[in-house]
Formats: sequence, structure tokens, C-alpha cells
Amino acid sequence: MVKLSELQIKELIVMDDGTRLGHIIDLEIDGRTGRVIAIIAEGKGKKSGMFAKAGELFIAWEKIVRIGEDVILVEKVKGPDLYTED
Repeated sequence: MVKLSELQIKELIVMDDGTRLGHIIDLEIDGRTGRVIAIIAEGKGKKSGMFAKAGELFIAWEKIVRIGEDVILVEKVKGPDLYTED
């Protein structure tokens, strides 16, 4: 089992191009199943969206490729998803 505090010290990196997305600040959890739906990251310079506050990125759990010792690798989003790139 991994604690949120352990995930928060790891940097989020887009695997395809090395873009740094910041660090995890929170998790979105399905209240019925207890499973993690998405990770919420600090996003620098992002505008407010429908679900996110300014400066937050929602990244679907399915977009996580690997959780390493120092970084978390995520897939690049190619279309509408929980986070967008400007």
C-alpha cells in the first residue's frame, strides 16, 4: 500500500515528451468502491475549468504508466480528458 504523503513527493512527468506537471496535491476517490479515480496535481499557470480550480490538474488514474522511486510517469493526453495541455 502507498500513502498519499509518499506520492506527494514524487514529480509527475509526461512520458512522451518529459513535460513536468508538478506534484500531487490530492486524490479523487470513488465513494462506493474506495478506488482512486484520479490524481489532482498542482498545475502552474492553468485556468479554472469545469471541475478544477485554477492551478489544478485532474489526471485519470488510467493515465498513470508507472510509479517510480522519484517520479510518476503519465501518458500524454491526445484528446479531451481530465487534464489538458496549453
